[in-house]
Amino acid sequence: MKLMLGSLSLALLVGFLLGGRLHNLSSVHLQWTGLAIVGFALQFVSGPGTTLPLVCLYASFVLLTIFAVKNIRVVGFPIILVGIAMNFLVIGLNQGMPVASQALEASGQSDTLDDLIDNPYPKHHLASDDDLFVFLGDVIALPQPIGQAISIGDIFTYGGVGIVIVAGMRVAARRDEEAEDHALADDAGPMQRAGG
Repeated sequence: MKLMLGSLSLALLVGFLLGGRLHNLSSVHLQWTGLAIVGFALQFVSGPGTTLPLVCLYASFVLLTIFAVKNIRVVGFPIILVGIAMNFLVIGLNQGMPVASQALEASGQSDTLDDLIDNPYPKHHLASDDDLFVFLGDVIALPQPIGQAISIGDIFTYGGVGIVIVAGMRVAARRDEEAEDHALADDAGPMQRAGG
C-alpha cells in the first residue's frame, strides 16, 4: 500500500511540475474500468482455504489483462500490460508469487520471512530452486519507509500508471502547445508568401 501511495504521489508531483492540472485527468477516457476495480479487489481475497485465494488471484490477472488490452491505445497502458503479463507469468508458473528471502530481509520484513517459512500464504511463498523465472518474482527490496519486496512487473505496472497520470494531467498543456505551434505557423505563412 505504501508503494502504491508513493507512486501515485510521485506521479502527481511530476504532473504538476510539468505544467499539468489534476482536473485534466477527467479527460482520460478509460474503458471497462469495472474490470480493473474487480480485478484489484480480487487480489485481497484471503480465504477460506488455500485454493480460493489462488483462483481469485488468477481471475484478478485475467481481468486486469483484459482491461489493459482494452485501453492499449491510452498512453502508458502498453507498459502496464507488460508489467501485468510478467507478474501473471511468474505467478501462473509457480502457483503463487515467489519471494526472495534476501529481498524480505533487505526491506526490513524479517517477520514476514518467518511467516512464509512456517505458514506459506496461498498467493506468496518463499522462492526455492523448484520455482521458475524467479527473477520475475518479488526479488527487489525497497527499504524503509516503503519496506516492501517487489517484482520487475510491479515496476512496469506502477511506472505505466504513473505515465497515464502525468500524460492525463498534461492534456490541456499539450493542447495549448499545439495551438501555439499552429498560431506561429499561421503567422509565418503570410510572411513567407510576402517574401517569396
